Amino acid sequence: MNQLFALSLGIAAMVFAASQSNAQTAGPACAARVEVVQALASKYGETRQAMGLAATTQLMEIYASPTGSWSLTVTLADGTTCLVASGQNFDILSEPLALNDPPA
Repeated sequence: MNQLFALSLGIAAMVFAASQSNAQTAGPACAARVEVVQALASKYGETRQAMGLAATTQLMEIYASPTGSWSLTVTLADGTTCLVASGQNFDILSEPLALNDPPA
C-alpha cells in the first residue's frame, strides 16, 4: 500500500507540475484551502481519505465521498489549494497490488 501511495504522490506531482506550466491557458482551479475543502464537502460530500507530501512544500490530498466521487488536490506553501484531478468510482484497497494485476 505504501508503494502504491508513493506512486500516486509521484503521479500527482507530475500532473501538478504539468498543470502549472500550462497555467496561463487553462490552469487548475485554485483557491484558499478552506474554500476548496468546504466546496468539496458541501457540493460532493467528499472528505479527506489520504494525504502526503508531493514535494517538500506541497501537500497532496485525496478527497472522496461514499458515492465514489473523488478529487485530488495539491496545497502550496502559501495555502493556495488547486484541484488537480477528479473522477468517480473511488475505492480504498487493503490488499497489495501484484505486478501482473491488470489496471482497474
